[in-house]
Amino acid sequence: MKSVSGCSVAGVASPRSTKVEQPSERPPLIERLASYTTLRLGGPAAGLMVASDEQEIIAALRTDEPVLLLAGGSNVVVSDDGFPGRVVLLRSRGIAVRCDGDRVRLRVAAGEPWDQVVQAAVEAGWSGVESLSGIPGSAGATPIQNVDAYGHGVAETIVEVRAYDRTTDRIVSLTPQQCGFGYRTSVFRQNDRFAVLTVDFSLPLSPLSSPIRYAELARALGVQLGARAPLEAVRAAVLSLRTGKGMVLDASDPDTYSAGSFFINPVIDPVAYARLRKIAIGANVGEPAAWPGADGRTKVSAAWLIERAGFPKGYTCPGTGVAISTKHTLALTNRGTGSTSELLALARKIRDGVAERFGVVLHAEPVLANCAI
Repeated sequence: MKSVSGCSVAGVASPRSTKVEQPSERPPLIERLASYTTLRLGGPAAGLMVASDEQEIIAALRTDEPVLLLAGGSNVVVSDDGFPGRVVLLRSRGIAVRCDGDRVRLRVAAGEPWDQVVQAAVEAGWSGVESLSGIPGSAGATPIQNVDAYGHGVAETIVEVRAYDRTTDRIVSLTPQQCGFGYRTSVFRQNDRFAVLTVDFSLPLSPLSSPIRYAELARALGVQLGARAPLEAVRAAVLSLRTGKGMVLDASDPDTYSAGSFFINPVIDPVAYARLRKIAIGANVGEPAAWPGADGRTKVSAAWLIERAGFPKGYTCPGTGVAISTKHTLALTNRGTGSTSELLALARKIRDGVAERFGVVLHAEPVLANCAI
C-alpha cells in the first residue's frame, strides 16, 4: 500500500499508466455476441471492434451506422439475429486517484469492471460504494442505469461524468444534475447521444460504511437500520446475499446466466395503488409489497406482482431453454440451451399475466438490442 497525496491507495492505477492493448495483442473477436453477454445469448454483429482508450472509443463512434457499446454485457438482451451495425467492445481501464481533504476523488475509466472498483475502495478505506458490491458490468454503465442496491446508489457519490457527445463531436463534462438521474434511468439511457468515457466518484475516507438503509442487509450484519459497519463486513454480507440470489456471476450456475433484474419495480400514483390494493385483498394474496416513493407515488415490488400472478421461481415454458431463476423472481435466465426469442416470449407472458391480474404494466430494465418485448 502506498500513499498518494495523503490518501492510502491500494490496487489502483491512473488511466495513463494502464497498459493499452495493441491490435496484435488482442484476443480474436468471436462473431456471436452471446460470447460477450452475461445471458450468453445474441447473434452476430455486422461489425465488431475493440476500443481500449478514449481515442479508440471516439473513433469507433464516428460512423453513420448503428452502434452498440458493450462492456460487461450484463444489462443487455441481444436479438438472435444479432446487431445490424457496429458493436464496440469497451475495454478502457484505469482508476486515477486525487485527495480532497477528508474525501478521495476517483476518476474511473468506463470499461473498468465495476466490482473491481468497489473492491479497491473497500480495501483502501473509501466509503460509499460498498453496498454496490458484486454488481456485474462496467463502471461506465453505473450512471447510465443509475445503479442502486441495498439502500444506496451511485447517484450519491458521482460528481462528474465525462462523455463523448456524438451530436457535437466533442467531449463534455456533465454534473450530477445534468445527468438527469431518476429511478434506474438517466439522460444517458434516454438516447444514444452520449457515450460515457469516465466517471468521477467522491468518497469519504472512512473504515466504516455509509448508514445501513436496507433491512435485509442490516439483519445479515446484525446491526440496526441507520448504523454503520466495517467496509469489509458490508461487502462480504452483500456478496453473500447476492450469491444466494444468483446475482454474482458463476459459470457453473445457470441461475447467473441473466441480465440481472429483468423488470423494474413499477412506481404508480395513488389511484393506481388503491386499485392494486383492492385487487390484491380481493384475491386473498395480501397487501402488496411496496414502499413510499417521490411525489406521493408508491414503488411496488415487481417480484411480488410476478409471483402472485402465477410465475414462481423456476417457472418455465415447456420445451424452452429459459426460465425464471430458481433463486430470484426478477431474473430471467438462459438455462444453457435457450434463445433470445424464447426469453422475450417468457418476458411477454409474465408482463401480460401481471397486467391481466393486477392492472399494473411491468417494463424491462435491460437494453433491448435489435429486439423488443
